[in-house]
Amino acid sequence: MSGQIEWAVEMLGITKRFPHVLANDNVTLRVKKNEVHALLGENGAGKSTLMSVLFGSYLPDSGVIKINQKEVHLKNPNDATALGVGMVHQHFKLVENYTVTENIVLGSEPKTRWGLLDLRRAKKEVQDLSDLYGLKVNPDDKIQDITVGMQQRVEILKVLYRKADIIIFDEPTAVLTPQEIDELMEIIRHLQKEGKTILLITHKLNEIKAVAQRCSILRRGQMVDTVDVASASEEKLAELMVGRAVNFHIEKSEAKTGGVVLSVQGLCVQNSRSLAAVDNLSLEVRAGEILGIAGVDGNGQSELVAALTGLAKPSAGKIIFNGKDITSLSIRGRIEAGVACVSEDRRRFGLVSEFTVGENAALKNYYKKFSRKKIFLDAAAMEKNGLELSALFDIRGGSDGAEAGAMSGGNQQKLIIARELSMGASLLIFAQPTRGLDVGAIEFIRKKIIAERDAGKAVLLVSFELDEIMNLCDRIATISKGKIVGTYKAGQVDERQIGLMMAGKSLSEEIA
Repeated sequence: MSGQIEWAVEMLGITKRFPHVLANDNVTLRVKKNEVHALLGENGAGKSTLMSVLFGSYLPDSGVIKINQKEVHLKNPNDATALGVGMVHQHFKLVENYTVTENIVLGSEPKTRWGLLDLRRAKKEVQDLSDLYGLKVNPDDKIQDITVGMQQRVEILKVLYRKADIIIFDEPTAVLTPQEIDELMEIIRHLQKEGKTILLITHKLNEIKAVAQRCSILRRGQMVDTVDVASASEEKLAELMVGRAVNFHIEKSEAKTGGVVLSVQGLCVQNSRSLAAVDNLSLEVRAGEILGIAGVDGNGQSELVAALTGLAKPSAGKIIFNGKDITSLSIRGRIEAGVACVSEDRRRFGLVSEFTVGENAALKNYYKKFSRKKIFLDAAAMEKNGLELSALFDIRGGSDGAEAGAMSGGNQQKLIIARELSMGASLLIFAQPTRGLDVGAIEFIRKKIIAERDAGKAVLLVSFELDEIMNLCDRIATISKGKIVGTYKAGQVDERQIGLMMAGKSLSEEIA
């Protein structure tokens, strides 16, 4: 028996259909015990569906599942949990007004001998787990008061509390800052060291190279290959994923700038807790340029975008758009004036999950372009427009009237970007535009952003991805604690200098 591979997971010939799509087509996946195994594929390739089958959230139409070399029949996630399979979902499943401890033990609460919640014991168990895996959570914190990265640690602890030996991470870095991503990679290494088997769904090739031993690639619902990560380059992995060579270098010409389109003057905005999030901030964006906002999450970027789009009311300052003061203008007024925005939270602010692609594409101009006599909606015209945008932006999974909520996150993002770029706006605000996208889609979207700049549009790009800021932007403004620390031309600062400014330090003397 020596030399025989011990499989932690075997998924043999798995097929899963939905009404409008064949998500998994006779897929076979084998994962070794105590390895980090990456699952790579384009948006909508079937990765999350396959892992949801393994977690018992979906029943396969056909195929066999083996856990630790024994065939199992998973009817629901409780069955998977009982077999030591846990899943850290991309969109966290936490109760915001509950504490960290209450969320972790929910459904598996330790009880006193009188059958009541033993909160003291629960807190001790959570603290012990946190210390063992270096997760550093405070058991008494409320979810609504902690960062996104810390919320993810709570999700990991939920899985560990239920004694999972096989842990699925579904796009775990999609909403994390660079620092939090580094910390998560260290946590994954620690989990592997403690004997866990990790399945990692990700689009980010550098993360696969950092922690995974093997990688399986899905394309349009079918398994393409499984490769040893150490011997496969990022370029090779990208080509296997999208079926063609991917250009990682962004080609762009020198910016031909025009007049000032957006002028923000002394802007102050409060956050949901009435604290200063944007503090006396000023900036300008000119026609034909991309101004990037670089900063760690939580330094006023969200509140700045909300104020520019009309979702938040500034407490002081002015927003001048094409020479007109729009500080008090309504959201619809700003859209009609020519302001378009790809919001950072596509599920909350970007689309309506229950609507079709066509309906979502018409959300901002249905009363103008898609109505008959300004009374009745023209459903046929909306669906026709949705089909045209789907072809133009390679949006998959939204045909035959499927709900947008059933599409992958990346295809939802492409739908939002397609809608905003089709509006003919003169100011385009992109907040985390490539979050959760695969390398092929990222390449596509970045080319679109450059094309809009070259067409004379003013582009404001807010991104936590420093390589995106460095490669796309003509000028870079760094934000810290709601203030612009410095604004420099691209090439005038490097990543180290931007990092220092993100920490609130000025570089005027060093650069001079």
